[in-house]
Amino acid sequence: MRKIALAFILVAAFSAAQSGSAYRITHTYALGGDGSWDYVVPDPPNHRVFIARQTRVMVVDEDDGTLLGEVTGIQGAHGTAIAQSTGHGFATSGSDQMVVMFDLKTYQPLSRIPAALDTDAIVYDSPSNRVFTLNGDGHSSSVIDPKAGTRITDIPLGGKPEYGASAGDGKVYANLTDTSEVVEIDAKSATVSRRWPTAPCAQPVSMALDTAHHRLFSGCRSGVMAVFDYQAGKVVATLKIGTGVDGAGFDPASGDAFASNADGTLTVIHEDSPDQYHVVENVETPQNSRNMGLDPTNHRIFMASAKFGGPSGVGRGRPQALPGTFAVIVIERAAGR
Repeated sequence: MRKIALAFILVAAFSAAQSGSAYRITHTYALGGDGSWDYVVPDPPNHRVFIARQTRVMVVDEDDGTLLGEVTGIQGAHGTAIAQSTGHGFATSGSDQMVVMFDLKTYQPLSRIPAALDTDAIVYDSPSNRVFTLNGDGHSSSVIDPKAGTRITDIPLGGKPEYGASAGDGKVYANLTDTSEVVEIDAKSATVSRRWPTAPCAQPVSMALDTAHHRLFSGCRSGVMAVFDYQAGKVVATLKIGTGVDGAGFDPASGDAFASNADGTLTVIHEDSPDQYHVVENVETPQNSRNMGLDPTNHRIFMASAKFGGPSGVGRGRPQALPGTFAVIVIERAAGR
């Protein structure tokens, strides 16, 4: 009953403000549980979403918000990668510099694979059948065999990687936040094949790809989304977004790109043509809901959310999530839009 009440309150709080919006919050899944969170990773073929929760990864049914299970034994959970062909999932355990390989059906941990300092995001590349970690403070990517669950090699990146994506053509891309660059990794040779600056974008963090038009979207902490032609390695557009971006997505069906921001906005950007873009709107979302995942098969956006108290008084003074208030909100395009 308490979960239902919380869901009702959260949805009602935003319904009025969204009446004229192309996108709106349609569901709120009240999940509760302790711990901070990071990347939100949908698994479209199985209609579930993986959410890193500090000591574990929660697995949630996309359709009704049911908690399907948890991957445990993680210290500093950040990212999840899914290798369907091997039946294995991979969760980064940043605090102990490891990757936990788990069974995609039972969610049981199978092995622990050494990575590097500050193992953060993680990407599965289908053409090479390899998994690539992005090790922030390690300034590297660890390459993993997803069937054997073994580390193949480490790739020096020359900067601090944040998020990345596979283009599906044997290339993997990653943002370097400290040098404000994008690096291109040749997945087969496990080497950096190219890099280019993201200016006027500074501190690129989130990433999404339009593989049909070879466009890369970087959400930048300087308050813009930069759009690149990733074949030419050049910027084609920059657009203003909200502050504190940490997530991005691109839906080929609608031609819309998204940036989820800590300031309580989801910036929606439309691709008019591969070189022309405009901001459609800034959808109101709960404050600090900056992590998102997009399922392109049902066009639903999943965002992590909670209610927050005052500043912690330590570190950066970030507000603390109130116990038991963690939820996943679902955002969808309004009918007829």
